Amino acid sequence: MGVKNKKVFRRNRIKMRIKRTVSGTANRPRMSVFRSNKQIYVQLIDDLGKTTLVSASSRDKSIGEEKVTKIEQAKKVGKLLAERAKAAGIETVVFDRNGYLYHGRVKSLAEAAREGGLKF
Repeated sequence: MGVKNKKVFRRNRIKMRIKRTVSGTANRPRMSVFRSNKQIYVQLIDDLGKTTLVSASSRDKSIGEEKVTKIEQAKKVGKLLAERAKAAGIETVVFDRNGYLYHGRVKSLAEAAREGGLKF
């Protein structure tokens, strides 16, 4: 008897390993990324208070209407999150790639968030 989906199983193992060390607070929240086949979502989470402080996704009206590649979409989501975080008074975060490799859409989102002014 084996694992049904090795990719998901592997990602969950990596995710648990990351969760042991990375934790967010109110003044330095955790920037958690979720990537589906079509969309990308990111949120700033205060783990101590168990609340989401700021979120952005590729389904937002300003981003979802345009026909662009998924990597360019991720860049726009990163910039949008950085703007919303600045408005909420958040400057430093802890990056949680959620078990995904730091490559492609996850990497472009992170770099765009850095360009937007977030420090991590």
